[in-house]
Amino acid sequence: MNFKQLHFTNRNGHNLAAQLDLPVDGKPHAYAIFAHCFTCTKNLKAVADINRSLTREGIAVLRFDFTGLGQSEGDFADTNFTTNVSDLIDAAGYLSENYEAPQVLIGHSLGGAAVLQAAADLPSARAVAVIGAPARTDHVLKHFSDASKEIEARGEAEVRLDGRPFRIKKQFLENLRADHMTDTLKNLKRALLILHSPVDNIVGIENAAELFKNAKHPKSFVSLDTADHLLTDPADSRYAGTIIAAWSHRYTRAAKADETRASSDQNPVSVRIGKSGYTTEIIANGHSLVADEPQSAGGENMGPSPYDYLVAGLGACKAMTLRMYADRKKWSLDAVRIGLTHGKIHADDCRACETRKGYLDEIQCAIRLEGDLDTDQRQRLLEIADRCPVHRTLKGEIHIKTTTDE
Repeated sequence: MNFKQLHFTNRNGHNLAAQLDLPVDGKPHAYAIFAHCFTCTKNLKAVADINRSLTREGIAVLRFDFTGLGQSEGDFADTNFTTNVSDLIDAAGYLSENYEAPQVLIGHSLGGAAVLQAAADLPSARAVAVIGAPARTDHVLKHFSDASKEIEARGEAEVRLDGRPFRIKKQFLENLRADHMTDTLKNLKRALLILHSPVDNIVGIENAAELFKNAKHPKSFVSLDTADHLLTDPADSRYAGTIIAAWSHRYTRAAKADETRASSDQNPVSVRIGKSGYTTEIIANGHSLVADEPQSAGGENMGPSPYDYLVAGLGACKAMTLRMYADRKKWSLDAVRIGLTHGKIHADDCRACETRKGYLDEIQCAIRLEGDLDTDQRQRLLEIADRCPVHRTLKGEIHIKTTTDE
């Protein structure tokens, strides 16, 4: 995933740390904002997984640390739900001034409640997605049950959340109690996607039911099955990301932009790999792809291997060439099925090859022609298959020019 480390100043003068996740080619069609969960940070693994799904669809996502959390300035004790909402609005303002106004808002847990509240002040936002979000902001108060009396009596107290100490002031509790979620949902006037796990033991599934009940259409609900609240299993965060990305596509200009991009005569291909692992993101002619190595080779098997793509391209070219030829001849070719494999063989095993020592790459293509074709037609089609452009490219002299782009 391509990204930029950023900072922006909120209305209180605090410098907030942010990261803009971008498509591989750095050319997003739309922008979104992600609000992390209570006491979390922008660097939560689940956030990265979800954003990666959106960037693959051409949607850039801004994630940032709320005031007093992560790498952002400010004192957490002086913050509350209202300041979180204002941080979101300031983040949207930063995007609008420097890039483009956000069309999608995504929030996790209390961050989900925050994006619902912020949407009213962000006219550019057309869609809101929430993950494990509470139906009422005072739901968070249960985390302070043991310290609530001390906070009320002394005005503040130290509370341990997820093993970390946080100073909580009385104003924080009072702010959470001033809940307006029901009215917020009824007046949302945006497409809403609710994702929630039925076994979430932090924010119960009944919260999703209440959110869905109070919201107006268009609204959708997706169960996250056995996921925990923080989506610690990568399979769960990736699933959530895939759903949000597909759903968001309908409410952004991405679909139209993809059509424009796909019609380009330049047919650009962009590839990016991160600092660890082999998972590689690809944008080819406006289409998002993923390449990886199998687990046996140290990869995560998140996509086809580079050689899988190579032989797939060859197979697709052969199939298209046969389709074009048969149509031109008006032959009854109903379908073409091609099975391909790539491997290494000893040069001595290839009598027709010029190379006599070492190993050679071998691609085997098994072609099945379906339709009312006679023997001569079938033989001719097999000959034509070997004349497809990709086959001729692989068999011919190839010049690859590698340069630096810095």
